[in-house]
Amino acid sequence: MTGVIYKGIGGFYYVKTADGQMVECKPRGIFRKTGQKPVAGDKVALVEEAGTITMDEILPRRNVFVRPPIANVDQFVVVASTVEPTPSFLVIDKLTAVALDNDAQPLLVVTKTDLATAQPFVDAYGKSGIDLLAVNAETGEGLAELHQHLAGKLSVLCGNSGVGKSTLLNALLPQLSRETAEISQKLGRGRHTTREVEIFDLPSGQIADTPGFASLDLQRAAPIVKENLQFAFPEIEKRMQNCKFTGCAHIAEQGCAVRQAAFAGEISESRYNSYVTLYQEAKENERY
Repeated sequence: MTGVIYKGIGGFYYVKTADGQMVECKPRGIFRKTGQKPVAGDKVALVEEAGTITMDEILPRRNVFVRPPIANVDQFVVVASTVEPTPSFLVIDKLTAVALDNDAQPLLVVTKTDLATAQPFVDAYGKSGIDLLAVNAETGEGLAELHQHLAGKLSVLCGNSGVGKSTLLNALLPQLSRETAEISQKLGRGRHTTREVEIFDLPSGQIADTPGFASLDLQRAAPIVKENLQFAFPEIEKRMQNCKFTGCAHIAEQGCAVRQAAFAGEISESRYNSYVTLYQEAKENERY
């Protein structure tokens, strides 16, 4: 019998089996000895002995993340608001880079467009190759398109607290009535309302609400080596073949095709600056 872990808490795991049943189980003791840690999204083999269901094996993973713990992710739904809190393009670019480096597709969802225009996002990501969608959970704007993007995938909601992830999840699945939190006027950001990873079924896919992806530490939780970072920016990867330098970092080399594209406005300034920042961070961390 096989299934997918939807939630783990207190040493117990809740696994949805192939026939649609949700069962509670614990992993075999050997898992602790070998250091194996089941996480939400894992496909697992189960055995039933004397009326008790036990997790017997973790099946091969497509990808796995440490903090927050989740595996086999198909898509990162990166949620950002136009205001309250003020969007951080660097945080967004970290998340989209991690997604692409781990064989997951990024989707940028912009909320609170009734309070401010989404034009800065269009300017930054319109030429990036990353899909951008404006969604208003209250009016329903963009929800049908979002459902289409979620179909057939295990997606994770991520982004800074206060951007409306729980509100968005409530709009996608009204029966959940997930807790939401107000924006802290002192800190300018929201309080976390999600305490553990949990997967929910959509009409034609699955979505996970996750604590911790907003403050993702690239080098600890999902490190990207500096040489691979160019592949995590589609607009840079697209122009690599025109670069005349072997092993080019696309940062200081004169005549670099990527730098020329950035100077010409073919790559947005914020995206290129994020690439340079993340490259320097990766380079610095490789020293330790």
